[in-house]
Amino acid sequence: MSEPVLRVESLTKRFGGITAVDALSFDLAGGRLLAIIGPNGAGKTTFFNLVSSLLPCDGGRVLFHGRDITRLRPHLVSRLGIKRTLQIKSVFPQLTVAENLWITSAAGRGFLHPFRAAASDRAARERVDDTLAELDLAPLADRLAGTLSYGDVALLEIGMALISQPRLLLLDEPTCGMSPAETTRAVAKIRELARRIDIIIIEHDMEVVFEIADDIIVMAQGAILARGGPREIAADARVREAYLGAPEDDLTVEDAAHA
Repeated sequence: MSEPVLRVESLTKRFGGITAVDALSFDLAGGRLLAIIGPNGAGKTTFFNLVSSLLPCDGGRVLFHGRDITRLRPHLVSRLGIKRTLQIKSVFPQLTVAENLWITSAAGRGFLHPFRAAASDRAARERVDDTLAELDLAPLADRLAGTLSYGDVALLEIGMALISQPRLLLLDEPTCGMSPAETTRAVAKIRELARRIDIIIIEHDMEVVFEIADDIIVMAQGAILARGGPREIAADARVREAYLGAPEDDLTVEDAAHA
């Protein structure tokens, strides 16, 4: 049996008297897109923060391709190949799309230099061009990021994570705030990426989750409530119960069960 891409063992995080992540344990096999869903406050983003070392854990450990990364600093976790996007989109609005990608690539390789023109780094330039093409952002290469539509900003942020050639990509609500057309476009791109990169996605849009995920983990109160494929999760009474009080989520899960 091959080593899992990610192994989480009894991972725990507390904030005062609140346990945000409660002894979470699971393995992520390679080649399968995992979606994590759950009500607000379930601990989903906190889990991402623990995996990427933006927060220290209070117990348990995280192994990435068999290596314990629990106590590593965030930049070292990033260099090992774990990249993430944020719920609140984070780009450089006064830079162009291409410049956002270039500066991210250069910073990740430690090659930022105040007196070196971006165009002089041929390898970085080629990587920028490849990333623009992969995400269909080439026509927007010279546009300021601050003038982009929300959907294009989200794709740019995925590109900024992608340009460093990650081994594991953590996407935190990538389609939040998108129009239906933008969501369809983003879902198609994430599907393409999942063919060559391991991906974990946090997403509130159940239609997106059931369309895109190979496996789904449902979190509630910091713990795993259920895990399975889309059909199993759609039919799980515990999942529907976890969404009581949020009719729009309940309806979407019901719809997915009949899809």
